[in-house]
Amino acid sequence: MHANQPDKLLFLQKTGMDKTDKKYTNGEITVFWQPRKCIHATTCYRELIDVFNPRKRPWVSMDGASTEEIIRVVKLCPTQALSYKHNKDIAAEKQAEKAAEMPEINAEARVMEDGPLVLKGSFKIFDTDGKELRHLKMSSLCRCGASHILPYCDGTHRKIGYIGK
Repeated sequence: MHANQPDKLLFLQKTGMDKTDKKYTNGEITVFWQPRKCIHATTCYRELIDVFNPRKRPWVSMDGASTEEIIRVVKLCPTQALSYKHNKDIAAEKQAEKAAEMPEINAEARVMEDGPLVLKGSFKIFDTDGKELRHLKMSSLCRCGASHILPYCDGTHRKIGYIGK
């Protein structure tokens, strides 16, 4: 079993695609062909041989007709083995899926007058080398630059009379 097969399986489960499914695009729309649904009714190539030609490989040539004509013929498929989506809709769906996968971050940053930047919530803090620093539910980051435990505040701002809004 290849290392990427679980990811591929997850993708297929999420998209409902089978490994034999194919997709073809002309930039405006993508036509999906699901061979397991196809009963070879021949409607597609009888109606539009310049796009759907089973004698050629690949058998779908998206530059053989206008987008509107391709959509018309795809809609005639009796089993929905052929379907289509506008590419802008596919992009919007992918963006919505990404947004749904991202966990909601519940965090707050508050600039304290004449004091530190106080961070509360669930997040990570990294140093300039990319090393993750310790983090509690609340962290105070130094704004005056005089702390002895940078990047964290140790209260030195009060001793040196730091003024910052």
